[in-house]
Amino acid sequence: MKLFKGVFASVVGVVAGASIALGATNVVHKNHEHKHAAGCGHTEVKHDGHVDFLHDGHLHALEKGAAVEHKLAVNDTFPAGEKPVKHADAHKHGAGCGHDAIPHGDHTDYAVDGKLHHAHGDHCDEHGALN
Repeated sequence: MKLFKGVFASVVGVVAGASIALGATNVVHKNHEHKHAAGCGHTEVKHDGHVDFLHDGHLHALEKGAAVEHKLAVNDTFPAGEKPVKHADAHKHGAGCGHDAIPHGDHTDYAVDGKLHHAHGDHCDEHGALN
């Protein structure tokens, strides 16, 4: 049933003109050893009325004792348009760059000083503020 809900939500989102990325990715970690909670050591990310925990490039939400992967939806809070920001140095975002990766719509953003940055050519675009 979860897969059907995810597919249905995506179809409704496209029909309504909303984002192509909505909520859960339907990946469930039933035997996730780490218990996420406030102060557990993972960055908390608030979105869609709840808190997820950033863990190894994934957003984990707690649902019925399991960790379910989420991604940030593209919306007014977390837009995906071009809003260029420049870094003071020649820093490039990507695997191992030192910033937490956060799934956002159909791409990956990076948490930089409480903002989402998306690498785009010779600059970064800001995709919203965290929390």
